[in-house]
Amino acid sequence: MTQAKPQFSFEEYLSYDDGTDDRYQLVDGELVRLPPESEPNDYIANYLFLIFANAGISPRLIRPHTCEIQVPVLKPGDAQNRYPDLVVLQDVHLQLTQRRLTITLDMPPPVLVVEAVSPGSASRKRDFVAKRDQYCQRGILEYWVIDPEEQSVLVLKLVDDQYVEIGTFRGRDRILSHQFPSISLTPDQFFAAIE
Repeated sequence: MTQAKPQFSFEEYLSYDDGTDDRYQLVDGELVRLPPESEPNDYIANYLFLIFANAGISPRLIRPHTCEIQVPVLKPGDAQNRYPDLVVLQDVHLQLTQRRLTITLDMPPPVLVVEAVSPGSASRKRDFVAKRDQYCQRGILEYWVIDPEEQSVLVLKLVDDQYVEIGTFRGRDRILSHQFPSISLTPDQFFAAIE
């Protein structure tokens, strides 16, 4: 006899504690354990943390791999929460996340979300399509998709409830950010270290 998996609402998920440090996504009411980050994705997120901190952004607002964002479910199989590779918070989030570093739907959206694409077609589709749509609907002002396979960075800006492409940057192109125009960064700066 097979035992049914427990079904969770998002509120029940937020209070769930299995006594481990495991991270989960909530998909169709079921908990899906997330694997650890790959070394290249971890490196990219930490490198970006240093770039943003050196540009004068408070390190408390820059969260590599630790910030969870509740996102709208747009189709069956969508996760209700995401753990982006890097998140830049608003000041108001520091007070709102004292108990748990989760940005829920009733909170303002983060300023920036960055995803580094993991190998495989499923990861590509998730980062370029599903997460893009969910982050757009969540109202996240800027979304970067870092693609190690193509050695490119796609930057999207929210305009009238839609993401508009600022550009796809490669090599020594300076990555343009409307939220952080003073950031001086090229794809070569971090891709060269992971080849």
